[in-house]
Amino acid sequence: MESQFPTNEEIIRAAKRNMNQAGWDYLVGGTESETSMRRNRLSLDKKGFRPRILVDVSKMDTSSKLLGYPLKIPVILAPVGGLIRIHPNGPVEATKAANQFGIIHTVSSVSGTELETVAEDNENTKFFQMYIQGDWDWIKALIDRVKKADYKALALTVDNARYSLRERPLKYGTTPPGLGPRTPGPGASATWELMDKIKEYSGLPFMVKGIATPEDARIAIEHGVDVIWISNHGGRGLDHGLGTLDMLEAVSPEVNGKAELVVDGSILRGSDVVKAIALGADAVSIGKLQGWGLAAGGAEGLTRTLEIMEEEIISAMALLGVTEVAQLNEDYITSAEPVAPPHEYSTWVNMPEGRML
Repeated sequence: MESQFPTNEEIIRAAKRNMNQAGWDYLVGGTESETSMRRNRLSLDKKGFRPRILVDVSKMDTSSKLLGYPLKIPVILAPVGGLIRIHPNGPVEATKAANQFGIIHTVSSVSGTELETVAEDNENTKFFQMYIQGDWDWIKALIDRVKKADYKALALTVDNARYSLRERPLKYGTTPPGLGPRTPGPGASATWELMDKIKEYSGLPFMVKGIATPEDARIAIEHGVDVIWISNHGGRGLDHGLGTLDMLEAVSPEVNGKAELVVDGSILRGSDVVKAIALGADAVSIGKLQGWGLAAGGAEGLTRTLEIMEEEIISAMALLGVTEVAQLNEDYITSAEPVAPPHEYSTWVNMPEGRML
């Protein structure tokens, strides 16, 4: 696929050709004004690099680890719900691509495919993401299935107490009936106490996805959370939130090695990955880019997407004067003025703003 997709711009264009409007709206859109989504991109664009010279970068190592599990690059696949809307065998294909390339897929509990089916087809390391969609007996039964299927960690999503107004699907009539702010979300009844029960019952390394402030990061550390996952649901939850890289800058000093850090939100290029790692993340998570890769060509398309991101990471690290991921730190980052208005395609110079490609 290298000749067919020399850059991820071609991946996105192929994804658009292959997807129906409902799937496209679901993947690329955000909430209401999409301010949070655009701020995710803006928070990355506001950071520039401070390269160092005359460093031997003839040998490069982009490998990393999360919870002790190896990653070829410091990237994991986000738990994207409804992957079957993007590719008919999306969850299995995503995990297959993660296995082929050498990273980890965090499988969504609402991916559209049974967790056992994903596990059966792919023996590589997998994490599992949970939405609370039932009572305590339901929760225990789900955790039992997760453990039996040999998932290695459990992520609880905590930023979805209500369904938000995603206006692209509303405008084009592709919103599933009954979803909106009047409907409690799967996290409406979640509390720290319930999180403790879930963590204790699972006995798995535990990740909390949706932390946005140092205050909540501090509480999570007090509760023994292993991974703090900074996220605003890709700008699909609360509108007018901060960009996630801004959140990372605020949260990272509070965490200070007491837990591992993951961040997501409009991370679309290798340079984005490098910025996040330099500012304290242990790994980043990709959602939109994952969906575009799958829509363009299933597991092979997503694997090619990751190969391109790896090439971009190598380029950014080498030109910064860095040979290993562990060498990245805030000394390589500075504030900078963004040069283009942020939108879902703005990191590719040939991509127009808006719905049409």
